[in-house]
Amino acid sequence: MTIKYAVYYLKNSFNPLNVPEHVKLEHGQMILARTEKGEEALKVVLVNQEISKIWEKAENKPQAFDFIRVMSQHDLEILENIKKEEVTSFFKCKELVEKHKLNMNLTQCRLTFDKRKITFYYTAPERVDFRELLKDLTQTFKRVRIDLRHIGVRDETSIMEGAGPCGQPFCCNTFKRKFEPINVKLARDQGMPISPTKISGTCGRLLCCLTYEYSNYINAAKGMPPIGSSVMTPDGLGRVCLINFLKGAVSVKLEDGKTHEYAKNDVEMVDADVNVEIDLPMNNYTQDEKVDMKQLKQLEDDRNSSTGNV
Repeated sequence: MTIKYAVYYLKNSFNPLNVPEHVKLEHGQMILARTEKGEEALKVVLVNQEISKIWEKAENKPQAFDFIRVMSQHDLEILENIKKEEVTSFFKCKELVEKHKLNMNLTQCRLTFDKRKITFYYTAPERVDFRELLKDLTQTFKRVRIDLRHIGVRDETSIMEGAGPCGQPFCCNTFKRKFEPINVKLARDQGMPISPTKISGTCGRLLCCLTYEYSNYINAAKGMPPIGSSVMTPDGLGRVCLINFLKGAVSVKLEDGKTHEYAKNDVEMVDADVNVEIDLPMNNYTQDEKVDMKQLKQLEDDRNSSTGNV
């Protein structure tokens, strides 16, 4: 069956939409769909034939949602009020969390369009006994099903829209669906400064791009002379003092004391002692920030950083 329509859902994922044949939808149109949480307002995406073919052959297909109706102007007004109600509900729940002195950080509140279910997402470093909190929530939000959902810090960032240090939208909010273990060695191998502020994301954990970009650096490093090695350049002998993997270039300090950059194919390693002193590059440490090894370990700690409960 050809998939014609899909919808944006949590983490900007695309889920197929089951639509009757006689219904014609437009790209970007707001509709009501039935999800596992209830009736929700979602934005329609027209699916091109290539994507449809991939979905048809996929083993783990995204869950399909059932189309209910196109949202009317009245529905859009209701949705606007629901968004305001979500903000109010968020702070009501936050007050109750503080009242019970629970070690949990409320992240987001979502209310279904039919107002039958309200979901509170939270992060916590350890298991939380929220039985008393749930009692108060039941009294506060009557005739609605309450879902307190524990998520990890990476999950927290993935459901929030924003931009990373690179200036691009969060990877976890756009295309990345699974989180792999990440360690500081990946940053070292890529020549990044081993500084918590330079290699961590908004979630407070190591940057996700350290994993999926790693293979590019490994391939780029092939044939590159290591730092400190003696090389012959078009301008004479020297020692490698800096490597630019992605550019495919090396900086070489020559015997006359000058430093030049060369393409890796323009230099050749030689078995000779070159009388040139080089300063080790500051790739791995920053001069203005003292490296806290304990903090680095915390960045590597992926336990409970992603629960899959979004």
